[in-house]
Amino acid sequence: MSLIVHHLNNSRSQRILWLLEEIGAPYEIRFYDRDPETNLAPAELLAVHPLGKSPVIEDDGRVIIESGAIVEYLCERHGGDALVPGRGTEEHVRHLEWMHFAEGSAMTPILLRIYTARLGEAAAPLEARIAQQLQSHFEYMESRLGPSGHFVGDALSAADIMLSFPAEIAVMQGLAPRYPKLAGFVNMCHDRPAWRRARDKGGAYYGY
Repeated sequence: MSLIVHHLNNSRSQRILWLLEEIGAPYEIRFYDRDPETNLAPAELLAVHPLGKSPVIEDDGRVIIESGAIVEYLCERHGGDALVPGRGTEEHVRHLEWMHFAEGSAMTPILLRIYTARLGEAAAPLEARIAQQLQSHFEYMESRLGPSGHFVGDALSAADIMLSFPAEIAVMQGLAPRYPKLAGFVNMCHDRPAWRRARDKGGAYYGY
């Protein structure tokens, strides 16, 4: 099997497993566990890529990092055309926006919250700004979900798969009552047979 996913537990690489299950592409998983004290990825991932992060995939010896790049690559090379709106359409433009939003704008305050949580009172000067940014990004996502429950069009897209992680973070932070559409989106994702197969293969994922 030429396609390998280097999968870190409780990480954004879960989306890559889900995508591969959706498109039916064969793959192998190599598992890595976070340090229980620091929550950091193990040093073994450094042997795969110098940044030591996940997700990483290997395809016929080609190493690819960055969730968005991996998702686009897999859709183009491994049968995910149906998950990407046609080029030249308005939906494709929106799709590009959301693909980059998921790892750019949305993840910045999420990561700041994660990192500063270890600082205790030392993080107090940043907390109000982080909270405001989390709220504004989650509110933006809530307001842009369509009647179909998807971010682009009326069916699952690669952008939905990318956006599942920040949406899950909102729910895990206890914000489902404030953002019911996001909570419904997460439930829709988790109800998909491909998501459940990916969870079963990838292992426990934030308690889901």
